[in-house]
Amino acid sequence: MRLFITGATGFVGAHVARLAAEQGADLRLLSRSTSNKKNLPANADIVTGDLRNPFAFASALQGCDALIHVAADYRLWVPDPAEMYQANVEGTRELLRLAREAGVPRVVYTSSVATMGFKKDGTVVDETTPVSEADMIGHYKRSKWLAEQVALEAARAGQHVMVLNPTTPIGALDTKPTPTGRIVVDFLNKNFPAYVDTGLNLVDVEEIARMHLIALERGTPGERYILGGENLTLKQILDRLAAITGLASPKMKVPHGVAMAFAFFDETITGKLRGKEPRATVEAVRMGRKMMFASSAKAERELGLHVQSVESALRAACEWFIANDYAPEPPAWGR
Repeated sequence: MRLFITGATGFVGAHVARLAAEQGADLRLLSRSTSNKKNLPANADIVTGDLRNPFAFASALQGCDALIHVAADYRLWVPDPAEMYQANVEGTRELLRLAREAGVPRVVYTSSVATMGFKKDGTVVDETTPVSEADMIGHYKRSKWLAEQVALEAARAGQHVMVLNPTTPIGALDTKPTPTGRIVVDFLNKNFPAYVDTGLNLVDVEEIARMHLIALERGTPGERYILGGENLTLKQILDRLAAITGLASPKMKVPHGVAMAFAFFDETITGKLRGKEPRATVEAVRMGRKMMFASSAKAERELGLHVQSVESALRAACEWFIANDYAPEPPAWGR
């Protein structure tokens, strides 16, 4: 099978590409010229390009059996939001059009659980929970919501497109790192003195990768599938990390109002005045007011998703960050 994969230099995409290579797929991987390519599998055909101009690499879609579109501009703070919409929304629209014209028979579009209708009370949501564009907080969520609508519209028009909605992936190879990876890195570096009352659904990134390839065979066009694992509060995640590393878990809970004030200050000083990415953003704090708890029952039934403890994935993340010098080895590590 010849697969065209976008986002293979990213966290989820790297795992998808590596697993596909292990299974013998012939890979064409989209990469920007400036991307770090060290996690790409050997012998893959690297296609240089940018989602903001898919037409430039359209010829690489010819002869492919499937497109797995993982790439996205994933930032919770961006100096120019127009760039994010150009990549995530218009880039997806154009890429799907080019795939149709190239005769690519199957497409998996990687959306996000962020497009679901989460509640403040911790209600566990699924693909049927009512949600609208008005529920999308910030440019990242809104751009992913709009891109997902583009994919679903293409499916309604007859294109073989399935939508996957991973929750919060964790594991090795998180080079950037992602916002969730930063939680682990900050914890390992003892830069997590307090926490807020929020919740996430954590999932092993390797299981997300497996589901991408399974979806090509078993997924239903026009359907959305939440790919998740365990629903955990942030405090529970930090306690898990403490048990794995031997480091202390923070005991002080910060009210959302205090966190919002700090985020506003950091975003103003670090982001707007210094032009650097802030450590905390208003968008992230606003998102944190909702418990992002989700059910993956549909993916379990239809795709064979294995919902399991994320203990091993958290450990893999810690081991990888330590081995790659993101953080020092904890004193009690390995005891």
